Amino acid sequence: MSLKTYLKKRDFIKNKEPIGKIKELKSKKKIFVIHFHRARNNHYDLRLEMNNVLKSWAVPKEPPKVKNVKRLAIQVEDHPLEYAKFKGTIPEGNYGAGKVEIWDKGNYELKEKTKDKIEFILHGKKLKGNFVLIKTSYGNKPKKSWLWFKV
Repeated sequence: MSLKTYLKKRDFIKNKEPIGKIKELKSKKKIFVIHFHRARNNHYDLRLEMNNVLKSWAVPKEPPKVKNVKRLAIQVEDHPLEYAKFKGTIPEGNYGAGKVEIWDKGNYELKEKTKDKIEFILHGKKLKGNFVLIKTSYGNKPKKSWLWFKV
């Protein structure tokens, strides 16, 4: 994916979300961030740095902190790398209106990535350890549905 969908959905004159100018981060460590988004439906957003963007998944419930807890994660549009530092309020009338807070952040190590599985180690403040995203056909968006859990 690219940032085309992200850019198309937003009005940056009314909205203070990052536009996406950074092409590559200087650090060799990959970053992750989890936002808590107080929107029409409160949810969390998992974002992993991959290919110079933040691959993103909306997670309806609190991220899994322990083993055997599975969370539905719906893949959404890629976000620019600058979004890792974004927090604030997206005004009413804009896509994603509501308050965005950083719930956790840090670095991660990619262990394995295929079209149906992403395995990684998180080094965050709240989440630490091995995690997996597995492609599934669950939910009302089967082509974008993943299960996220700690292993």
